[in-house]
Amino acid sequence: MIYLDTAATAPVRREVLEAAWPYLTGTFGNPSSHHPVGEAAAAGLEDARARAAAVLGVRRSDIVFTAGGTEAANLAIKGLALAAPRGKHLVTAGTEHEAVLASIDFLHRVHGFDVTYLEVAPDGAVSPETLRDALREDTTLVSLALANNEIGTVHDIPALAEVAHASGALLHTDAVQAAGRLELRGLGADALTLSGHKLGAPKGSGLAMIRGRLPVEPLVHGGGQERGRRSGTENVAFAVALATALELAEAERDEAAARLLPLRDLLVRRVLAARDGVRLTGAEIDRPGTRLPGHASFCVPGRSGESIVLDLAEQGVISSSGSACAAGSDEPSHVLMALGIPREIAQTAVRFTLGARTTAAEVEEAATVIDEVLARG
Repeated sequence: MIYLDTAATAPVRREVLEAAWPYLTGTFGNPSSHHPVGEAAAAGLEDARARAAAVLGVRRSDIVFTAGGTEAANLAIKGLALAAPRGKHLVTAGTEHEAVLASIDFLHRVHGFDVTYLEVAPDGAVSPETLRDALREDTTLVSLALANNEIGTVHDIPALAEVAHASGALLHTDAVQAAGRLELRGLGADALTLSGHKLGAPKGSGLAMIRGRLPVEPLVHGGGQERGRRSGTENVAFAVALATALELAEAERDEAAARLLPLRDLLVRRVLAARDGVRLTGAEIDRPGTRLPGHASFCVPGRSGESIVLDLAEQGVISSSGSACAAGSDEPSHVLMALGIPREIAQTAVRFTLGARTTAAEVEEAATVIDEVLARG
């Protein structure tokens, strides 16, 4: 099997399992318990918090461990918007992940927030000028991803954060796809969210970085864990797993990117040449820094994206037809529709995402299989 769907999930790393295992066995205590077993668990939790904070370049008190990226996005967006006294205007883009868009839609429907959906360029990017024109005196929060999960386009978050802050608004960035692939320090974001299973940690692990003393309305109420931002007994083992996976991914980031870029470019060229009319979606590969290094996504007019994925899987190449979070839906990708791609073309989407350990031999073999599959009528 050649696995080219890392954007959906990555295999759990052995080092991560080994780091988490003690907190599932001997050091199993409740970190809120005031006895040696609980205190040992609390020490592991706080060590994980400090390690995650170091990778992100923030204070450890800024880290809130969650049960995944979706919960983290909900906490950051709803929590900041509901606690902020500035106003009830939100800004985002139609290309954002479902977790972001659904959180913002909830604030609109239930709490009366006004929402501006920014116009995106054909590659899915939002310019600082476009954001500046959309901001108002009552804008409370801007939410824009560091990197898009479906098309791989990278936003210039430092520039966008500077624009948001100049108007007095906060900025959240969904960095789920960017962790281990792009620099996460110095972005200037007020909140940043991650998911462990994209990095080699177990599914159900995530974190929200929320800066400083920003007020946050919690989603989960109870015993006041995580400094009152997320109640419930902490999953120490998964926090340790996430911190370990994040450290490993960050340590390997530059080397992995340098190795994956030429492999991605090879795959793009082969897919574009396999069939007339194939279209690369997202940023062009000849513009450094504008696309994730292991990400290649296409529309293949005349073919169903789902049928391509199934045909490739029969030949041992694993890919996807868009966001795994929308699997099972007959609707075309909302990301591609937001780019202005017609519905019938959006339904032909297929995505290949390389992992840190994808080899050149695997890409060459996959490209040959893709050639054969796309050549079919």
